Amino acid sequence: MIASRVSPHRRLNSIIINSFAWLILIALALPAVWIILTAFRSNSEINASPPVWIPREITFEAFGNMFGLNPNLQQRVAVEAYMFNSLFVALSSTVVSVAAGTLAGYAFSRFKFRFHTAAFLMLMLSRTVPGVALSLPLFLLFTRLGWTNSLVGLSFVYVAINIPFAIWLMDGFFRQIPRDLTEAAYIDGCGYWSAFWRVDLPLALPGLATAAIFAFLASWNEFQIVSVLARNNASKTFPPGLFTFTEQFTIDWRGMCAMSVLMMIPAIIFVILTQRNLVRGLTFGAIKG
Repeated sequence: MIASRVSPHRRLNSIIINSFAWLILIALALPAVWIILTAFRSNSEINASPPVWIPREITFEAFGNMFGLNPNLQQRVAVEAYMFNSLFVALSSTVVSVAAGTLAGYAFSRFKFRFHTAAFLMLMLSRTVPGVALSLPLFLLFTRLGWTNSLVGLSFVYVAINIPFAIWLMDGFFRQIPRDLTEAAYIDGCGYWSAFWRVDLPLALPGLATAAIFAFLASWNEFQIVSVLARNNASKTFPPGLFTFTEQFTIDWRGMCAMSVLMMIPAIIFVILTQRNLVRGLTFGAIKG
């Protein structure tokens, strides 16, 4: 048996592509790495010239100041409220939007009904409206309803924003599942709900995980709408809270970086825990059996 050999030309192309990919990855990760390192620096290294890349001394003073562990600190940001609000809004809106989007995506992919295509297109077109255009109408509506500074009201807004994307993604996933499997479940005595729960949904879990990741991060990182609807510290999430921090402590770069690190933690945890499902979800239509 003759062992297969990789041609020098193909090997050179692989080296060039990998090197280029690593350069892009390093360039994209460099700002985040710099923020993380700055959060653990001492004050003497913040504005040092030339800049100090690797901290000579690791300190958690910025995090202690942020959580009020320094008795000499006169003023600090309400980071606990920001964290709770962000988690509540992001998690609740993710659960509701993914659940509703999954059911609606299954209905669009498996059943034909009146105005099927028109309803789907209208849902997709609603996602094209930018957040800036929604801010003023939502503010007027929330003011009339008395929902300003309401976490539940803010969660409803993000549910409405994330549902079209979840429907589109789950509709594509369910279309990749052969109808023969669903029809076989009907023949075996399953109803619509049983076939969905026992056959289709387990096969579409990568899509559900992908939709959940995007919905969570979209709610977690959104700034424009929450900055209009949340007017006090008790209802603000991390993005407007960080902006408030920059207004109050314009020279505390280390504190801003420490708060940014707290914002990164959920995204990092989500990517680590769901990396396999995320890759499968993003490439669901690339290979067909």
